[in-house]
Amino acid sequence: MAVKIDKEKCIGCGACIDVCPVSALTMVDDKSTVDEAACVDCGACVSTCPVDAMSL
Repeated sequence: MAVKIDKEKCIGCGACIDVCPVSALTMVDDKSTVDEAACVDCGACVSTCPVDAMSL
């Protein structure tokens, strides 16, 4: 399982990318995107997102 990103809510701030310990998040078309194979479900991005666009 990997983090889910609500593309409608994502504002492309990059906060989640900065806190991901395994670099599973990148920016594509100004929105966060997750590499599901790399994501370890730690939740760091979920608690960092200022607009609650991430969930486990």
